[in-house]
Amino acid sequence: MPVDQQYYREVASGSTAEKLLIAARDRIYQDFIAQMQPCAADEILDVGVSDVINDGANVLERSYPHQHKITACGLGEGIGFKAAFPLCRYVQIEPNTRLPFDDNAFDVATSNAVLEHAGSHENQVLLVEELGRVARRVFITVPNRFFPVEHHTAIPLAHYLDGTFRIACMIAGKSEWTDEQNLILMTRKRLLGLAALVAKSASAKSSNPKSAAVGYTGLSLGLLSSNLYLAFR
Repeated sequence: MPVDQQYYREVASGSTAEKLLIAARDRIYQDFIAQMQPCAADEILDVGVSDVINDGANVLERSYPHQHKITACGLGEGIGFKAAFPLCRYVQIEPNTRLPFDDNAFDVATSNAVLEHAGSHENQVLLVEELGRVARRVFITVPNRFFPVEHHTAIPLAHYLDGTFRIACMIAGKSEWTDEQNLILMTRKRLLGLAALVAKSASAKSSNPKSAAVGYTGLSLGLLSSNLYLAFR
């Protein structure tokens, strides 16, 4: 079984949930293109690709016209991924460690629905810093905590508060999602805080800090949109 199968348990094939997921990720792809403006020659790193092959997973590889310019990273062996996207280079990585690439090895680095699973605030900072180290431009997306339905559990509204989310997950038999090691619910404020920490660290190291932008993406509902992005340019 793919190591990330658990993230798709609430998304049955052909269901309304899958259709909404596809629509959200198609919008994420559009915003990636608008923010990063990749050209045909750009080398792109995609960290956190899935071995689950369906219409909602791996939106960059499904949509980008220059698949051979993508280096994809995942935690598993990538057997399914490599079969589905043979033009991509696949690299297996370990979680919460330095990425196995040189500084500025890529023009663009991206990561979708990974940051919320880093396990701790410190690991989140490490991931953002590493993406910024290996690429000149960075585009990170996460589920928005204030979207009315929590992405991983399909529980509505209860996730707005830690206490009610804990109770709802316990009742639904999904308490693993209340453990920070498995899920950190993300907000625009939290992304802005991460961006500020990374910028401060870059300045302290005398490296060239990138300008950061945080915005809404995915299903467009204003403050309640399904996803958030953090972009460095």
